[in-house]
Amino acid sequence: MKFFIDTANLDEIREANDLGILDGVTTNPSLMAKEGITGQDNIIQHYIDICQIVDGPVSAEVIATDFDGIVREGKELAALHKNIVVKVPMIGEGIKAIKHFSSNGIKTNCTLVFSPGQALLAAKSGATYISPFLGRLDDISTNGLDLIAQIRLIYNNYTFDTEILAASVRHPMHIINCAEIGSDVCTAPLKAIKALLNHPLTDSGLEKFLADYAKGNV
Repeated sequence: MKFFIDTANLDEIREANDLGILDGVTTNPSLMAKEGITGQDNIIQHYIDICQIVDGPVSAEVIATDFDGIVREGKELAALHKNIVVKVPMIGEGIKAIKHFSSNGIKTNCTLVFSPGQALLAAKSGATYISPFLGRLDDISTNGLDLIAQIRLIYNNYTFDTEILAASVRHPMHIINCAEIGSDVCTAPLKAIKALLNHPLTDSGLEKFLADYAKGNV
C-alpha cells in the first residue's frame, strides 16, 4: 500500500519524506487555508514547493465546477510539474473532465467519493485515483471502511486500473484496516502515520536491551 500524507504543511511533508516511506501528497483548499496559504499565486507556488520535496504524486485541486473551468484549471495545474495529479470533484461536470484528462494523458484524482456508484463512474471515466472519504462517513454513523471494501470488490471484478486512495483517515487503525481491505493508497495526517511506529512492548523491550548492554559494559 502506498503512503501519502494529507497536508499542506511543508515541515510535515519533509518529516514524512525523511522517514523514507512517503509516496505522495494530497492537499485541498481547506488544508491550504489552515497553513495560511491564500491567493492563487501563493497556492500555485506552494504546489511547486511540495513537488520539490516529494518525488511522487501531488494532488492539486481545481476550484471550478463547470467543465470548461475544470479543464482550464486542470491543464494549468498539470503544467506546473510532472508529479501533479489534478484533483477533480465527483460531479457530472467533473466526470466529463476526468474523461477528457484521461484521454489527454493527464493524471486525475476524483475526490469527495462517498458511494460505490460514484467510484464506478470515476473508474469508467479513466480516473487515475479515486478518494473515498471514510472518516466523514464514520462521522455520520456509516462505516466508511465498508465503502472501501465495496469499491475493492467492484474494481477487482472488472480489473479497473483506477487506484483506491483512502482519504479522510483519522487514526492508525484506519490505515491498518485499509491495508487489510486492499486499498491501493492511504492518505493520512502525519500524526496517524507516526502512530504506527508505537507499541509499548517495543518501548519496554528496547529499554531492557539497553539496560542489559549498559550492565555488561560498566
